[in-house]
Amino acid sequence: MSTHLRPISEIASSLNIAPEHVIPYGHDKAKIALEAREASQRPPGRMILVSALTPTGAGEGKTTTSICLAQGMAKAGQNVALALREPSLGPVFGIKGGAIGGGLAKVVPGEDINMHFTGDFHAITSANNLLSAMLDNHLQQKNKLGIDPRRILWRRVLDLNDRALRQVIVGLGGPTEGMPRETGFDITTASEVMAILCLATDPEDLRSRLERVLVAETFEKEPVTAGQLKTVGAMMVLLKDAIKPNLVQTLEGVPAFIHGGPFANIAHGCNSVIATRMAMAHADWTVTEAGFGMDLGGEKFFDIKCRTSGLNPCAVVMVATIRALKRHGGVKKDRLTEPDPAAVERGLGNLERHLETVKAFGKPAVVGINRFGTDSDEEIAVVRKACEKMGVPVALNDGFARGGEGAVELAEAVIEIAEKEPSPIQHPYELNDPIVDKVDKIAKTAYGAGSVAWAGPATRAAKRLAAQGFGDLPICMAKTPTSLTDKGSVVGRPEGFEITVRQLVVSAGAGFLIPLLGAIMRMPGLGAKPAAENMDLVDGKVVNMI
Repeated sequence: MSTHLRPISEIASSLNIAPEHVIPYGHDKAKIALEAREASQRPPGRMILVSALTPTGAGEGKTTTSICLAQGMAKAGQNVALALREPSLGPVFGIKGGAIGGGLAKVVPGEDINMHFTGDFHAITSANNLLSAMLDNHLQQKNKLGIDPRRILWRRVLDLNDRALRQVIVGLGGPTEGMPRETGFDITTASEVMAILCLATDPEDLRSRLERVLVAETFEKEPVTAGQLKTVGAMMVLLKDAIKPNLVQTLEGVPAFIHGGPFANIAHGCNSVIATRMAMAHADWTVTEAGFGMDLGGEKFFDIKCRTSGLNPCAVVMVATIRALKRHGGVKKDRLTEPDPAAVERGLGNLERHLETVKAFGKPAVVGINRFGTDSDEEIAVVRKACEKMGVPVALNDGFARGGEGAVELAEAVIEIAEKEPSPIQHPYELNDPIVDKVDKIAKTAYGAGSVAWAGPATRAAKRLAAQGFGDLPICMAKTPTSLTDKGSVVGRPEGFEITVRQLVVSAGAGFLIPLLGAIMRMPGLGAKPAAENMDLVDGKVVNMI
């Protein structure tokens, strides 16, 4: 963090972004005006997606690898930019700590990015909750639309892990305090407003998506939208700056667009289309990531983000660590530092499963081994041998310890397979497939599931949503990120398992259906020892945000 940062104006200039399109937030970060993309006279650059095997808690380092790769490509003489998600305060104060990379592969200024940054999440939270306030006020003011208080779909949000807010009752206190009803809070990253901001292509698209947001049903079971509540104009006002992508830099001065932050287990898990396209408009290479493993963020990157925007990556980097492979091989977390090539080999099934998914989408892959100091040469050799057998290039990434110099091998391997024009994406389902068939195809293609069970409420919701005209939307699965199954404790590569869809909801403005699998929740809780316990402000400096 003590690295001397280049002025953000220099970073923007390195991308040929004109000064009039740079809106500084201090000396080290800036908003970029949307007009900067249209002002670029060059053809769009190529894009690389960084994904990973199933997270284990042992540390996979997907963001770290994305930053390493970009710095390694820059060391190799390439014109490269990053397009990443913004951290959520929920994980920052919860189990994860900061989310800006690690070691010599970080985006900076770290504390600002991890905390309030440029205020995007606050604007999204406010826009979401303004819609809630307008909805409850409509009920109070004679309810002219005939909204059924028992059929309100819209929930408030907060960008913190707070399980006590999952289910609440509002409107208590008498006639002047509103109509009593059951509702609850989701985390801001699960807000449909977040998904809309990240999928919108421009302000007009943002407005039209907000107009379509489904907030409730009438007593006659007719849909009620945000547009009918006349809330969209005020939401646009709140989001007028949040729609502009943020520009920062890595420790080595590589430009990084950080914008939007939906979780991949409860939303689509990708940074904004606007930021991705902005990076591609100004750099030969754009490195982006999708949340959690290939089964969650990776699948949604292809089936939702690329499908709705026309984006198409040239290649996928699959991040693997020896530690994570040993966890999938059955090794307990407190014994991961002990050399165990046999456990690495047992855990390879999980990596193979995700590589098969990449291949099913029609994309070439490179396995990037994110190296830890405790990794043995024998363990690394096991992974190299397995990748050679699968015909997948593999490269060691030592960027955590050595910065861009430690990621040149990975950068060269990626460039070698990604210089060709990208092949068309092969989606596992067609949009006009029945809802149950789309879910089934994702479960079998991306998870390796044997079957899908539908609970009664989910089955009824699927029929109702298809009848209401939402049947042709893509699918945004909500499930645990720690397993290919819908049960978080199952590691490795299970076969022939069943997943259960307990409910199905629609995000009409974002444009997808959300099956809720297993016990997944859209408002996380804090753990027994939250990361917030360790943080402090000492002599004006943030400490222990890791």
